[in-house]
Amino acid sequence: MTITDSKEKLLKINVAGIILKPTSPELKEVFYKLKEDFEVNNIKVYLESHSAEMIECKNKCDILDFNELCKKSDFLVAVGGDGTLISVTRRSVKYNIPVLGINLGRLGFLTDFTYDEIPDFLKKLKKGEYRIDNRMMIEATANIHNFVAFNDIVITRKSVSSMVKVDAKIEGKIFNSYYGDGVIVSTPTGSTAYNVSSGGPVIYPLTKAVIITPISPHSLTQRPLVLPVDFELEFSTPDTTGAIAIIDGQDIYEFGQHEPLKIKIANKQARLIHRIERNYFEVLSKKLNWGN
Repeated sequence: MTITDSKEKLLKINVAGIILKPTSPELKEVFYKLKEDFEVNNIKVYLESHSAEMIECKNKCDILDFNELCKKSDFLVAVGGDGTLISVTRRSVKYNIPVLGINLGRLGFLTDFTYDEIPDFLKKLKKGEYRIDNRMMIEATANIHNFVAFNDIVITRKSVSSMVKVDAKIEGKIFNSYYGDGVIVSTPTGSTAYNVSSGGPVIYPLTKAVIITPISPHSLTQRPLVLPVDFELEFSTPDTTGAIAIIDGQDIYEFGQHEPLKIKIANKQARLIHRIERNYFEVLSKKLNWGN
């Protein structure tokens, strides 16, 4: 197995759709500079409508709502941080469109580029010197609701003053009951997020696996579990108060007593544009201070 796979390329590099971090009107000048950088490289820029409204960009921008942006762009550009990239990826995954992340935040674990690196990278992009990573996602179904997660789905208590019991099944058969603050169901990409903070394993992001990690379990015998993606998982709670599912830290779904929450690998994958030199293990060392 190779560490990276750079064979997949964009079919066209003519149109970019830009989405800015919400509630960040200070990104106005950043957007105009990015727009100039893209256009110098003969890449037309569309701006997502909510981003345009936020920075009050009207006559100077070509504006599209998010769905139209996905349909008319060759790739998307998420400007902000990892949270912005995750949100854009989740919303766009049904269109199978690659996403390039520009980091203006603190951690930047997923976003590969800083603002100042874009001019040089666009030249490499036009030359085909980049790669597209395909990252597995998971989807959850509860009642009539369906959610897609890039990092993780956290099943937890409704109140911080109490614990929650979570019953877990694999292919309809009970395999464990967790009692504590809840359970994290994570993708390999999300293994370095809440999962690792809760004592779960770090999994190489291009691996096909699902990680189940208990959160502060009220038992010394509960341990993280890594499963193949062939299984469908089901979680429920016998607690009369029910529980909540938090999807990528961005959406919250409340489910009641004995209501099943089913989780499996999603049909679509996230597609992230990276520099060809990017090395996952170097990122781990830098961002998580491994060995220090």
